[in-house]
Amino acid sequence: MAEFTISLPRRDKGRSYYLPGILLYKTYQLSLGLGDVFRICTCKEQAFKRLALWYNEVDASGIQSFKTAYRTVQTHYQGILNFFINRATNAAAESFNAKVKSFRNAMRGVRDVNFFLFRLVKPYA
Repeated sequence: MAEFTISLPRRDKGRSYYLPGILLYKTYQLSLGLGDVFRICTCKEQAFKRLALWYNEVDASGIQSFKTAYRTVQTHYQGILNFFINRATNAAAESFNAKVKSFRNAMRGVRDVNFFLFRLVKPYA
């Protein structure tokens, strides 16, 4: 990750103008840090260590929005770390559920359940 520095003007008058930019920069760096955990880590142990480092950065930042994300990740960290076992997600199942839901909407009004299941299984029926 490239290092980026923000220089503040020496005048106190302009400092309040640049403070939201610094907060935005810190927020962006924290979001990139969490993304790096998923992009760089290849095993569960490595991801656990990187998540711990990210937790420390969030604690040090004091940004309330990331504390909410921190608590969410902390609550579900075991399931999140299971992603790193073979880097598989449930995207295929979610896609299938979306297709079934779309098909169900297209077949709205069909009262025969057997016919609905037949049409669901046979795409060109």
